[in-house]
Amino acid sequence: MRAARFGAAQDRGAMIKLLTDSVASIPAQDARDAGIDVISLYVNDGGVEYADATMDLDAFYADLPSKVDNIPTSSQPSQHEFEEYFERAAAAGDEVLGVFISSKLSGTFDGALRAARAVHARNIGFKASFVNTYSTGWDQAFCVWAAYDAIKAGKSLDECAKAAADAVQRTRFLFSPTNLTFLQKGGRIGAAKALLGNIIQIVPVLTVRDGLPVDVAKARTQKKAVAALFETFKSDVEKHGLKDAVVHYIGSSEDAEKWAREKVEPYVGRPVRVLPVSPVVGLHVGPAMGIAYECERPLEGKLTMRENLIVSL
Repeated sequence: MRAARFGAAQDRGAMIKLLTDSVASIPAQDARDAGIDVISLYVNDGGVEYADATMDLDAFYADLPSKVDNIPTSSQPSQHEFEEYFERAAAAGDEVLGVFISSKLSGTFDGALRAARAVHARNIGFKASFVNTYSTGWDQAFCVWAAYDAIKAGKSLDECAKAAADAVQRTRFLFSPTNLTFLQKGGRIGAAKALLGNIIQIVPVLTVRDGLPVDVAKARTQKKAVAALFETFKSDVEKHGLKDAVVHYIGSSEDAEKWAREKVEPYVGRPVRVLPVSPVVGLHVGPAMGIAYECERPLEGKLTMRENLIVSL
């Protein structure tokens, strides 16, 4: 488990600060133990703004199904928040490695880059690299941990950024929502597709490809969708090996815990963590269950576009 390797990502004399956003869904204590800095996205629920990173997840997810007609909204960190963080790093002589949610799902990556360039203009020696993971949830977190391991190994900023970017190709997030309404209202799929899917009770298995959600399978029941999800996971593991896996849930944890204990753990042969996805993800997807995993070798179809995952100052 990662906890066995925890220790600050940098001693005070070291130079690389590791920054991610709350959508990576890394538990707060894990981040503190590892010395990973987390900048929060925000949830606006009924006119009240909450920091995603510090929300009461059990309370939020218990109420989420009732919010289908008035779904909360989300927003990214402000440029001011990012600039404050980068100014502190520049003043301390630190470099920054940022590993963020897909730029196609949030403006967080672009906002961080704008803020860092503004700080760089005032602090010419300031160095930073940013990795666009083109994903979310623990799929994104695997890239953060790859950067963490590289920092602990004493690698350079460029090498640590490359470690995170390389991990993007080895990871996948599969999830199955109970219905398509939240995705449709959040603008992730079309209204007609959502309506048709809900009427004839099609339950999709979704993944994040090229930074956006796409379906990889469809079924007539949630049970069959989860079975199809597991078969996709197994196929990837058989072809590419398995380094780690995390079962994710949105809503109640009960079914996810049961699935992890009865299905996933017997297959992988070791304990698997069961963790909630960030509320910012949850409000766009609605109640769902899924799995994020990192393979030993790159996965087909995770990224089909030719784009640089790393931007450096």
